[in-house]
Amino acid sequence: MHLPTLRQLQFLCALADEKSFSRAADVCNVTQPTLSSAIKEVEAILGVQLVEREARGASLTRAGEAAVERARAILSSAADLVAAAHQAGEPLTGHFHLGAIPTLAPYLLPRTLASLRASHPELKLYLREDQTDRLLEGLRNRTLDAALIALPWPASGIETEVLGDDEFLFVGPKDHKLSKANSLQPDDLNGEDVLLLEDGHCLRDHAVSVCSLSPSSASSDVGATSLATLVQMVAGGLGVSLLPRIAADAGVTAGTDVTLRTFDKPVIGRQIGIAWRAGSPREAEARMIGESVREALSTRKDAATP
Repeated sequence: MHLPTLRQLQFLCALADEKSFSRAADVCNVTQPTLSSAIKEVEAILGVQLVEREARGASLTRAGEAAVERARAILSSAADLVAAAHQAGEPLTGHFHLGAIPTLAPYLLPRTLASLRASHPELKLYLREDQTDRLLEGLRNRTLDAALIALPWPASGIETEVLGDDEFLFVGPKDHKLSKANSLQPDDLNGEDVLLLEDGHCLRDHAVSVCSLSPSSASSDVGATSLATLVQMVAGGLGVSLLPRIAADAGVTAGTDVTLRTFDKPVIGRQIGIAWRAGSPREAEARMIGESVREALSTRKDAATP
């Protein structure tokens, strides 16, 4: 039986993504005639038309859509084969694609990466910062090998390991009543203008859940895209907020006129964890990276001011 080659399947998937023979050829670093010929060969092997050739590009037939779905699975399995062989020979060598949410990446990765580079000089680590849902999708479609996320965050087909806790701190303008109060409880935030990150950031959901914020407190028309922006908004007197200790310890409030304080009973707002696709051949490597992160968290905790 004559079968399509992996390279031909790569061409087909590139064409599905780019919807243009010329752009797909550029992505695959081949000439357009070479790519076009390869697609025709696949169609001949399968005995069905896969692509509608149009004046302004190309689109898939129904048979083409089904073929691309299977082609992606085949290419992913081939990549898993290579990854498993590398991991069996020597773990954490070659390419590893790691994702991290924006409320962790700037504060956790620098120390972690330094440790990984020192202990695994052959590792080529590629980083992607994005929101949780998109990182998990990257794990499922195998464009990421592991991701650092905040837990709990239920997701089908994903396995996780908890690496440490992250406390939520109160941050407010220096002259705010809660900044000067003798005691501070999470319930004190209800009725206040609580500034949060925009929808899509897991920190927003964790803050609302842990502190049981009322809709009127949590549904501000003003949303920040980063913790640094959030702190600046607080400093500008727009409201109060919650800040992960990992960001506070990294100095995200430095140079701003805000008060940072713990609640009377520490509020563990989230857990920091590492996630990977269930069944991934790189699970052991993901756990090794997680252990490096755990060590960085432990060092940070020991160095923090009580």
